[in-house]
Amino acid sequence: MLSIRPGTRQDAGLLRTLIAELAEYERLSNEAVITVEDIVRDGFGPQPRFRTLIAEWEGEPAGYACFFGFYSTFQGRPGLHLEDIYVRPEHRGRGIGKRLLSRVSEIALDEGCTFVRWDVLDWNTSAIEFYRKLGAQFLDEWKMVILMGSALRTAAGKTS
Repeated sequence: MLSIRPGTRQDAGLLRTLIAELAEYERLSNEAVITVEDIVRDGFGPQPRFRTLIAEWEGEPAGYACFFGFYSTFQGRPGLHLEDIYVRPEHRGRGIGKRLLSRVSEIALDEGCTFVRWDVLDWNTSAIEFYRKLGAQFLDEWKMVILMGSALRTAAGKTS
């Protein structure tokens, strides 16, 4: 039986493990440097920067979703950004990913958001097909852009 609940401070270690598993699946393990302390501080501190949902199958951790709010100036409405959605391989095929996405969507609607937005790697064909079946729109004309590391410091005028 599936249950989905909000993540808590006590889940920080579990979340770190699940994030590492997702990073390995996405071939990005070298980029997953988040610590349990980061999760506690940024997810469960005085000003949380993200929220999580934990999926459990018969009491066993099966997956998670991580999301946060943002604002669309064009639409004049808030939205939720789904940063991660992950289901452990042994629990796939049970509808857990769909239920996690459904719960994030419910939260978005309850909070007056007009959309949920996320990214998917172009090689992840099973996820792309899953999202297509849900009726998700792909914003192919948009390119993700990121400033990080020295480029971020340069853009901020802090080159030293």
